Amino acid sequence: MCMTTPAPKPWEHTKSGQGSAADPLAARFVSSLDYDKRLYPHDIKGSIAHARMLEHVNLITPDDLKEIERGLNEIESEITDQGDAWPGWKVELEDVHMCIEAALIEKTGDAGRKLHTGRSRNDQVALDLILWLEDAVGEFKDRLLDLIGELLLLSESAGTIVMPSYTHLQRAQPIVVGAELLAWSDAFERCIWRTDGIGKLSPIGSGAIAGSALSLDRSKTEGLLYPAVEGVSTNSIDSTASRDAALDFAYALSMTSMWLSRWAEQWIIYSTTEFGFITLDDLYTTGSSMMPQKQNPDMLELIRGKTGLVYGSLMALLTMCKGLPIGYNRDLQEDKRHVFAAYDSVCDCLDMATRIVKTTKFNEEKIKQGLDKGFLDATSLAEYLVTKGVPFRTAHQVVGKLVQACRDKGYEKLSLLTLDDFNAACPDKKVVEKDVYDWLGPENVVKRYQSAGNAGLSGFKEQLKAWKDRLGNTGQSE
Repeated sequence: MCMTTPAPKPWEHTKSGQGSAADPLAARFVSSLDYDKRLYPHDIKGSIAHARMLEHVNLITPDDLKEIERGLNEIESEITDQGDAWPGWKVELEDVHMCIEAALIEKTGDAGRKLHTGRSRNDQVALDLILWLEDAVGEFKDRLLDLIGELLLLSESAGTIVMPSYTHLQRAQPIVVGAELLAWSDAFERCIWRTDGIGKLSPIGSGAIAGSALSLDRSKTEGLLYPAVEGVSTNSIDSTASRDAALDFAYALSMTSMWLSRWAEQWIIYSTTEFGFITLDDLYTTGSSMMPQKQNPDMLELIRGKTGLVYGSLMALLTMCKGLPIGYNRDLQEDKRHVFAAYDSVCDCLDMATRIVKTTKFNEEKIKQGLDKGFLDATSLAEYLVTKGVPFRTAHQVVGKLVQACRDKGYEKLSLLTLDDFNAACPDKKVVEKDVYDWLGPENVVKRYQSAGNAGLSGFKEQLKAWKDRLGNTGQSE
């Protein structure tokens, strides 16, 4: 029986025999095709720019360039149409770069063989990753803006509902719903900001590590790829060794996942029977296999749970890079596995969060039923005493005694106390007047806040207007 002898890999001709291609496990072990195939449009975009630069400096002919562009455009169309079924995906070629190059050579012959002039897979993959990041960051920002848009819409419809705020998960001060929704919006806006500093310097032309003796025009290539890249890297060693851009993006994704998890936890609590502050749409809850009455917030719980995967990706990237000597090392091939996984997970979570926000209702009557519990207006009473000349620390002590007096009397509201009760607790008698009742009750308190950024009515309205101005619309998302 005849055995087919595998062909040597195009970059292993110095080896005797067939090299690593002869061992199927070795071929599969070094392959990254299962996750880097998604880079094909970025690889082709970078290759076309490289080829145009080569023609510009007379390292290939205009006819060569024409053939290379024709072949690469055909390959891109084929992969777009056929996906994983494209016959050019060959595990023995290891990665997207060599699969595309091999297919190009089949189509164009020597013209395709000239494409790798002055280039290594080391600077090629670094460029592909930067081009992918440009697209990924754009899509990431769009998803965050969609979520923020839905938070703004919900704040417009439910924003003036008065609700408790919480510190230590204990009732704190009264706020309006819109202020809390805009707090999430601010947090997610910072997630957008974190992507602004991700590096975009072009590494192409750095070669394997030391550059090239050929007359490459790196600025020409950079200009052809602008604005996906902005400038040329200044050190060829660092260009191929660095994965800072991937790490920066993984950190931005981790921070986004953290904020999504905190939001999910808050709404899981709010959706419980004990709180009942919100009602989730049936689309985004699931039932129990045993308890027929259950409507579990599984989508929110999964958003919270998927944070572990995203954190793991960041830690994997950091750990992968921590012990490497300067220059390219094959460990860096694993970068895409982790950054892609984190990106896909966060994008799914952002899409799900946007749909949940869009369909969730705040239950005003349920919130109102328990609004007087917890003495939410205690701080407001202390601030009232400050306006009457009482030092704040003294006022704090006075109100503490008044809260205890209410508890002793079985009262849940400070407003049930009389003026005599108030004044009896004050060192300086008769400091409290009838206007004290305008400072009491959650509905009154949220109207009185006046500091910048406050969580009452005035702060909410100012923040909502500022958001609309920043987005240049009414806060609506499409």
